[in-house]
This record gives sequence, C-alpha cells and structure tokens, in this order.
Amino acid sequence: MNTSGDRLAVGEKLAYGLGDAAANFVFQTQITFLMFFYTDVFGIAARNAGTILLVSRLLDAFNDPMIGALADRTNTRWGRYRPWILWSALPMAIVLVLCYTTPALSSTGKIVWAVATYNALMVIYAANNIPYCALSGVMTGDTRERTSLASWRFVCAMAATLVVNMFTVVLVKYLGQGDSASGYQQTMAVWGTLAVIFSLVTFAFTKERIAPIREQRSSVRQDLADLFHNRPWIALFGISVLIYIELSLRSSAFLYYFKYYLQLPNVFSWIDNFGLFNGIGLAFTIVGIAASRRLVTQFGKRTTFRTCLILSALFMAAFALAPRDSLLILLVLQVLLQLSFGPTIPILWTMMADVADFGEWQTGRRSTALAFASIVFGLKLGSGFGGLLNGELLEYFGYTASGTLSDVARNGILLMATIIPAAVLCVSVWVSYFYRLNDRLVAEIEQALRLRRTPASPDGLSSS
Repeated sequence: MNTSGDRLAVGEKLAYGLGDAAANFVFQTQITFLMFFYTDVFGIAARNAGTILLVSRLLDAFNDPMIGALADRTNTRWGRYRPWILWSALPMAIVLVLCYTTPALSSTGKIVWAVATYNALMVIYAANNIPYCALSGVMTGDTRERTSLASWRFVCAMAATLVVNMFTVVLVKYLGQGDSASGYQQTMAVWGTLAVIFSLVTFAFTKERIAPIREQRSSVRQDLADLFHNRPWIALFGISVLIYIELSLRSSAFLYYFKYYLQLPNVFSWIDNFGLFNGIGLAFTIVGIAASRRLVTQFGKRTTFRTCLILSALFMAAFALAPRDSLLILLVLQVLLQLSFGPTIPILWTMMADVADFGEWQTGRRSTALAFASIVFGLKLGSGFGGLLNGELLEYFGYTASGTLSDVARNGILLMATIIPAAVLCVSVWVSYFYRLNDRLVAEIEQALRLRRTPASPDGLSSS
C-alpha cells in the first residue's frame, strides 16, 4: 500500500482535474448565466430570482454536511468518494437541462418550477462535488503534492469555465436560432454531456490511498462538534463565504454590465465581447493558477493568498474608472485581475485539506468529506447571498428586463460589477488574518499524521 507521501503520476492528476472541469460545466452556468436566464428569458422578477438562489443555498446547510457524512461512511471496493462521482454524473446532467427548460407556466408556476429544478440540481451537484473535493484529501497526504493536485484541478476547471463563459452566449444564439429558451436548453445539454464524460474519467483513473483510522468511532454529531472546535476551519469558512459572495455578485452583474452599461461595438463576428472578455480573463486565470505552486514555495501559502486577494480587490475597483467605450483598457484590467486572483483558487482548496488534517491531528478523528462539505456549503452560501444581493440591488437601482434603463440603473450595475464586490473581497482579507495555519505548522502536522498512519508506529493510530 502506498504511503501518504507518495508522489502522484501526471495522468492521475489530470484525471482528477477533469472532475472539476465536469463540475464547472454545471457550476459556472449558475454563477454567470442563471440570474440573467431567470430575469430575461424565463421572466421571473429580479428580487424573486435572487431569493430563489439564496433559499436554495440555505437548504444546502442540511444537504451538504449530510452528504459529507454519508460519503465518509461509504465503503465499497472502489473506495469511499469515487463511487459518488460515478453515481451522480448522469442525473446531474439531466437536471441541469431541466433547470434551463422554460415550460409555459403562470408567474407562480415559473417560481415553483425554478425552485424545484434548481434545488434538485443543488442536491445532485453536492452528491457529485463534495465527495470529489474530499477525494484530494485521500489521494495523497503530502501537502506539496496536494498543492500540485489542486493546480491541475483548477487548470482543468478554468479551462471548462473559459469554454462555458466564452461560448454559452454564442451557442444559445446558434442552437436556438432566435429562440433563447430553446438555445439555453440545448446548450445545457452540451455542457451536461461533457460533464458526464469527464466525471467517468475521474472515477476510472484516480485512486484513494489514505484510509480512515480503523479504530475511529464517531457520530455525525461528534464530527460536527469537532468542526466547531477547529478554529482554522471557522476562519476558512468565513473567507469562503465572502469570496463567493464577491464572485457571484460580480459574475452575475457582468452580463448586465456588458449589455446595459458599456458602449462597445462587437469586435469579432464569431464571438461577442462578453465571451471574448471572459475568455481572455480565464486564460490568464489559468496562468495564475499554474504559478501558484512556485509562489507558495517562495512566499508561503497564507502570504501568497492574502496578497493576491488584496491585488484582486484593487484591480476590480479600478474597473469603475475605465471608459465605457474602451475594450482595450477593460481587457488590460481583466488580465491583471485574473492573474492576481488565479493563485488564490488552488490555495483555498489546499487549505481545506490542511484544515481536515488539523482536525485529525487535534482530535484523532478524520472526517475528510464533512470538512470539505462544510466549506463547500460556505461557498454555496456565499453564492446564494451574492445572488440575493444581485437581485435586491437590481431592484433598488430600478432595473427592468424590458425598456430603457435610467442612468441610476446603469450606474448601479457599474457599482455591482466593480466597487461593491471589491469591498466584499477586502473584508475577506481581514478575515484571513484569523486563519492561523502557517506553513511551519502544516509541515509539523503532516509529519505527525504520517507517523500515526505508519503501522510500525509505537502508538499506532492514536491521537497526539
């Protein structure tokens, strides 16, 4: 049996990374397009759409930890977490298509349909993504390999994000032939098919190496109690909520920003400016992700993470000063922003594995999937609050899906895409100072856990 410190083959890292590409063919449609789809295609009021997004995220407060606890207690010949990726792949794709299907219903019926399909998607997405996230914590116990694994994961995730953000609008127009409702439905069928294929690759070509402690006996209540005594987890939860409030708010606002605020002629016939803008930005996000391991090696995890968040907030706020008719300035700011933000993505997820290790080191009990599930819930909660905030702000600034927008509404959309999310990101920087796991302590924990997992260790698998 491999030890937790074994290096992973490139092929296995790529196979793992494709699992997050699969997830982002689903997740990115929610972050970037779902609010716009609800308001401008399905015909749901902005405030109602925002409330739907938040309520669904709050329901995940019960769903995510339950799935995490179930995954931790799953025992098959394929492992604990990989089977969930296999079982959930096809249902996730089917419900994604239903979520972007527009039956002829009354206003109330549309809300019921949106609530039902979106919540179903959230449940199945969690059943796929939470065990997937936990998988990285049991493929290797080497923190450097985890950083490398996270880099591969997010290069693949950003590649999928790039494809979704660049080509969704184009595919909607092409496949719908003037019918946006049909176009969205067919486009989601394309993304769902790719999600199924990539999920199957992840299941087939990855391996779980770190087994739970054999003597471990704990209840879900005990596992949850352990989390709330895990101070690094508490800090990381807060950071995750704030970052995803910012991401959800800004990502959703940018489609309105391009449609209603900017005054730009289309540059290319084969892609709209929004797709071009996102495509270039995401390409440089991948560069930032690829640089994360070197930056962490040189400056440490916490310092790199915090510095990149500060730079991201500054460049995000700078968009407010950009001329409405200068695509070049917008693209320069987008490149700088995404280069700065890119390294934070794999670092955040590597920190989740560190938090799970800290919990095992502290208590002698390991609940990898629950630790990841609780942070993933924080991400979803942040996305939900971002969606609610988006809907409330659109209503506050007087946005309507039809008709000419007032200057107040246009300037409000500008603030939603720039200053407001930048301010939220600054709060996350402040919270990051409460995260106390530095590189030295992480290395000590890694060594201690490796000794515990070694059968010849004098105290076996007991806690320290």
